[in-house]
Amino acid sequence: MIDVSVSYNRYKFLGEEFLTWLWFVIEKDHTLLNELDPDGVQVAIGNRIVLENRHKDTVESITIKGDDAGLEEGVISLRKGAVVTEMNLSYKSGDHQWVFNLKGESLSFSGLKPPETAPIDRKEDIEGAVLEKIFLFDRVFSFVDKVFANFINLRVSNAWLEREVPRMRVWIAT
Repeated sequence: MIDVSVSYNRYKFLGEEFLTWLWFVIEKDHTLLNELDPDGVQVAIGNRIVLENRHKDTVESITIKGDDAGLEEGVISLRKGAVVTEMNLSYKSGDHQWVFNLKGESLSFSGLKPPETAPIDRKEDIEGAVLEKIFLFDRVFSFVDKVFANFINLRVSNAWLEREVPRMRVWIAT
């Protein structure tokens, strides 16, 4: 049996490939994301993205942040072999919007801001408000789970090398 830390280090590249692929999907193939959410979805890169380029003994880290920051430097980093290690995302479904950071190595969420809920006026409303918050948190987690499952199915198929990687290379090159 493989030790947990060995597995973690051996397979953390999947999350980084996932975030890099997600950036590609957001830019070039948004219909895939719409198929995963029945209420219509908009996913956009928010105000921060972190990339890493690893060469033998060195790691070059590139952070792009700002509300109106261009991602040109990120694409140049991808051309040099970098992968996305963390990104801030905005997810809109129906009338709701979530903003959160997603780390590639562990697929952990941070800074999650769920949609606003109604204020609690009476003590009897507390249970309903808690259930609504749980529903809203579960909704974004479920969506990311669906997108990741789609990525994994694609990643282990022949279509990954035959179709997806060439499309991503064209996107990075342009």
